[in-house]
Amino acid sequence: MQLMSEKGAAGGGLRERKKRATRAALAEAAVRLAAEHGADKVTVEAISAAAGVSVRTFFNYFDTRDDAFVAIDADAGARMRHSVLDAPAALSPLQALRDAMAAELAEAEQQHELWRLHAEVLHASPHLLVRSLVAHMAHETELAEAIASRIRSGSTRHGDPSASDQERREALDLYPRLLAAVAVAAVRTSVEHWCARQKDVAFLDVFQEVFDLLAAGLPAPPA
Repeated sequence: MQLMSEKGAAGGGLRERKKRATRAALAEAAVRLAAEHGADKVTVEAISAAAGVSVRTFFNYFDTRDDAFVAIDADAGARMRHSVLDAPAALSPLQALRDAMAAELAEAEQQHELWRLHAEVLHASPHLLVRSLVAHMAHETELAEAIASRIRSGSTRHGDPSASDQERREALDLYPRLLAAVAVAAVRTSVEHWCARQKDVAFLDVFQEVFDLLAAGLPAPPA
């Protein structure tokens, strides 16, 4: 799941913060315009104008127009991986991953209206949904690599950086692959459940309940 957040975004000074703010503004403008007019009718010129930057600036951040619809926050994955690797050694891999995701999702919950629009845009344009799924698979592999590094007692080895996503997935052990996949599925399930009941429950409460169930081994609910 890609999140829009300025929090901690990999650190950096004023220049980096401005770059992240510009990228976020472009992504938000793209999503809002696509939700209103349809992605196919939105131009790079319109996105740039809505964000208050030039077309040239747009292409400093995105290779294509469609990238702006899909990649809301390119730093979220890196922040979660760093959090997993930097978490206290006493935490289990599941708890370290849970805490890393909760930190990102706490801010994302405050922008649920934008997330709703983003989901609508993706589901209305199958080619964008496919691009999003491919991006999520890559992020899942990178998250699994971080989990594997944590299990290897702090090793900084992340595998061959020149390898393809498929080759990197095949090189991973079962546990980190499974944990990353289950965690991503848990977040998606939390979002879907909360969207149907958001008047009755806070998103982070749903998220915590889902991970409590995972940590307990998914016991069957009482009859």
